Amino acid sequence: MTWTQQFTPVGNSVIWSSLIALIPILYFFWALAIKRMKGYMAGVTTLLVALAVAILAYKMPASMAFMSASQGAVYGILPIGWIIITSVFLYKLTVKTGQFDIIRTSVVSITEDRRLQALLVAFSFGAFLEGAAGFGAPVAISAALLVGLGFNPLYAAGLCLLANTAPVAFGAIGIPITAMEGPTGVAAMEISKMVGRQLPFISVFIPLYLVFVMAGFKKTLEVLPAILVSGVSFALTQFVSSNFLGPELPDILSALVSLFALAIFLKFWKPKTTFRFQSEKAAHEVASASAEPRETQDQPAFTGAQIAKAWSPFLILTIFISIWGIPQIKTALTGHYEGANAFLSAINSIGHYLTFMPEVPWLNNLILNGNGEPIAAVYKLELLGAAGTAILLSAVVTKFIVNISWKDWFITFNETCKELALPLLTIMSVVAFAYVTNASGMSTTLGLLLAKTGALFPFFSPVLGWLGVFITGSDTSANLLFGNLQKITATSIGMDPLLALAANSSGGVTGKMISPQSIAVACAAVGLAGKESDLFRFTVKHSLFLLLIVCVLTFLQSNVLSWMIP
Repeated sequence: MTWTQQFTPVGNSVIWSSLIALIPILYFFWALAIKRMKGYMAGVTTLLVALAVAILAYKMPASMAFMSASQGAVYGILPIGWIIITSVFLYKLTVKTGQFDIIRTSVVSITEDRRLQALLVAFSFGAFLEGAAGFGAPVAISAALLVGLGFNPLYAAGLCLLANTAPVAFGAIGIPITAMEGPTGVAAMEISKMVGRQLPFISVFIPLYLVFVMAGFKKTLEVLPAILVSGVSFALTQFVSSNFLGPELPDILSALVSLFALAIFLKFWKPKTTFRFQSEKAAHEVASASAEPRETQDQPAFTGAQIAKAWSPFLILTIFISIWGIPQIKTALTGHYEGANAFLSAINSIGHYLTFMPEVPWLNNLILNGNGEPIAAVYKLELLGAAGTAILLSAVVTKFIVNISWKDWFITFNETCKELALPLLTIMSVVAFAYVTNASGMSTTLGLLLAKTGALFPFFSPVLGWLGVFITGSDTSANLLFGNLQKITATSIGMDPLLALAANSSGGVTGKMISPQSIAVACAAVGLAGKESDLFRFTVKHSLFLLLIVCVLTFLQSNVLSWMIP
């Protein structure tokens, strides 16, 4: 038995139907922002509310509603959850074996200037962690590191949240972009290209803005050469990698290029004065601009070989992810290669047996869209072709580099899975919620309402992403929640849907710094539990300012600068 989506189920009115469709979203906002539920509780209960609205208001058969939720939950496990588990696992291997301490020291020993330390640690190093692990780790680690260097805890947390704006859209091996492909049907590579033509404008600006917030205009000009090296190198790499390699590597490559470019630049250039905060001791305020970094018991010297070994797990990760992203290899890994290359054919044979595409029972081709066309529904399980598998292989190679035993390797993996159990449940429930809203037609109803903004929608499009990240604390979750809504609305008003999807992700990154979850993580990392409201007041004005920039850019790209859309 088939069922046809109804987009105005309440009184045949778009407005009344939209109010009903908003109930799960408003509940989610209330659960997180007001009731302050834990993420997994908010996700699960919101899914239940969405199921109730779909069944009772939209008259969706219960079997279809629950099976659409199951399709979303499975997608939340693979590829999304698999990427999260393996990324965090690789990071934890470096921590457990002491290599992360060497990585940290290699970054902070380059300069004594607080402005330059913020660029290296909060901006470049934080972006690297965002690309490798994401999901709270970058802000927590980089903020704690700045506090260890002598930064005021509130300042350290605020600066790291602000700096984290640049890499969020491509965080955790590109999962925010990859996740959007499922519910929208738009190729992740195409979304990556468009986001890569928006975010570099923000990325090149963030280092300048970061130092300005720290030190004011005059002190910012003193380190302008270093700011340009940091921002321009990051932005250019972000553009090239997002447009030609895909969504998995922009953060890692951009961070590494920016980090090494600035580190090398500082070998030949020093600011006229060494900036320190007023609260620091006088003995530390006066330092020679040409002095070598001091070596103390807390900051030991490491050889080049030790530093190279410490960074090698993430360099290997870059290589594996790059290989997995090559189109022909990716096709073979998923069992769809049809060429004559013997090597790729061999991989294809393995990929074929490790790729499963079962139909979703009681759902596949049983829902008819507004045009009367059946909607296919399958569980997409690409075990070998998933990016998470490439990361796992990187962790296997890392095992031999860092000399950790197989026993400890598996113990660490088990610890990672246990620690991520509730975050994974949150992701699964949010993805399931997104699939239910799409399958029932709720997102289409809201799209029809937003379409009434007409020519102004390109300006307000990023606001949806901003709100989504504020509510969920995740650009991934915001893209899953509002991606299809953006696509539908853009199509209805004549805006390029690819631009709308990119605007959702780009706008979302500006909401990360005020998300209650992000603020809670940052405060906990620097010992400021209970001071979340102070940190929120620090970041909210910067969030709104950066959102305005994305809104204006999106509006211009939809009209004057439409040639920038791929």
